[in-house]
Amino acid sequence: MDRSATMEFGMEPATDKAAAPAAGVMREALAFAAAGVLIHLFNGGYGYFRDELYVLDCGRHLDWGYVDHAPLIGWLAWLGAHTIGISLFAIHLPPALAAGAKILLTGLLVRELGGGRFAAALACLSVLVAPVYLAIDSMFSMNTFEPLFWMGGAWVLIRAVRRDEPQLLPWFGVLMGLGLLNKHSTAFFGAAVAAGLVLSPQRRWLRTRWPWIAAAVALALFLPNLIWQQQHNWPTLEDLANVRRTHKNVELGPAAFFARQLLVMMPFSAPVWLAGAWYFGFHREGRRYRLLGWTFAIFFAVLLALKGKDYYVAPAYPMMFAAGAVWWERWGRPWMRYSLAGLVAAGGVLLAPVALPLLPPQQYIAYSAALGMRRERLKSEVGHVGPLPQDLGDRFGWPELVETVARVYWGLSPEERAKAGILTGNYGEAGAINLFGPRYGLPRAVSGHQTYYYWGPGGYTGEVLIMLQMRRATAERLCTSVEDGPAVGHPLGMGEEHFRILVCRGLKEPLAQAWPRFKHWN
Repeated sequence: MDRSATMEFGMEPATDKAAAPAAGVMREALAFAAAGVLIHLFNGGYGYFRDELYVLDCGRHLDWGYVDHAPLIGWLAWLGAHTIGISLFAIHLPPALAAGAKILLTGLLVRELGGGRFAAALACLSVLVAPVYLAIDSMFSMNTFEPLFWMGGAWVLIRAVRRDEPQLLPWFGVLMGLGLLNKHSTAFFGAAVAAGLVLSPQRRWLRTRWPWIAAAVALALFLPNLIWQQQHNWPTLEDLANVRRTHKNVELGPAAFFARQLLVMMPFSAPVWLAGAWYFGFHREGRRYRLLGWTFAIFFAVLLALKGKDYYVAPAYPMMFAAGAVWWERWGRPWMRYSLAGLVAAGGVLLAPVALPLLPPQQYIAYSAALGMRRERLKSEVGHVGPLPQDLGDRFGWPELVETVARVYWGLSPEERAKAGILTGNYGEAGAINLFGPRYGLPRAVSGHQTYYYWGPGGYTGEVLIMLQMRRATAERLCTSVEDGPAVGHPLGMGEEHFRILVCRGLKEPLAQAWPRFKHWN
């Protein structure tokens, strides 16, 4: 093609001088991305995380919505089960690949901002070793995919600003729509982008059709879930209201919230993302991208005001690492740049055993205590108590729980087994029984917790119910007779999973009729 032909398609002709640095940037990004994938595939692991057991069941009940999360994670669970199967390795393969994709996307952001190999290495290293990413990407949840949609959108925005091509914005709408199908908090990020657009020079784009097409595309993609919410009387809003009313989450003040950001992103990385905030907000070259600076500042402020969990800001940081790394590459002194990179790497090595299941549990407890990072300082929810942080403690005890339930079930008479059901107190227990139970010949478990409530009582009459995490006094009000079963509880598991199994005989009203009593959304 000649130059006129390439310009006709909106492309600049590649030159060796321009292509070589860009290729170097992507080589750095690919190297760090590969490291990220390998870390998450071969970190040892402890077992299935509670929420993974739940989303596997969501994959068995495909729908356009669930009580406490958007539908994409259920679809991905279904896809995984029907392609690579269900195993601990299989369920951790998608988040490992997402971890690598997030690092690679960070390299793309650096390249779009004009950074070179050092900037790519520093930004990708900062993302690789951030404790919050190490923790989130070690489990199968919507959180690990969230940065891909947000930072994919940031890449589109940077590209649109650099080229002054608002016609790229519909692609931003596609990513936001898919992001909403992954996690509803994408709405806050999208709103922050809209506010940033109004406050930045790109507000002139609002006089074109492209931002409005982007919004329409996002809404169209999200509409099936929105319709599902309306048809089910807005269950997610009810669930969130219950969380606020019960003060389930740890609520942090401004100073504590900012301190947590330093911790979860890794303290030695702070000069990188803070430089990114300076670059987007005040630097003479970075100010053209002030839209991104406003987006981050507004999003941060909103979550601070709403007392969101500390990791809710995490999906927005890769663009700050990319911008900060570009600043350090161009304006930092060489000894400062390489010292900073060394500190980030050392800090990552130091904190990785706290974020990942690398050490045997007792060594983990001793190591985190030696660093002064007791589990109380890492909690994001008030009620979780155990020797390990909740994201690790909730990986213990599920196979043992199911084995104990099986002993109770097979201890019943054949007549009682034929009509016995298993009623659990939360989705982790139900998911564990539905995953591990078939090897013991157990019937499927039912629960009133979260979306299990919609899936109903499973045809059980209530004549015989094996009850998990039910208070005896409550069971006695509901049942004609109650028998104590064995106690369960793994020493490393969470406190709420230590209880005595009960056998209820003669539910005083049919289970289908009593089902609303068991509804539990939190």
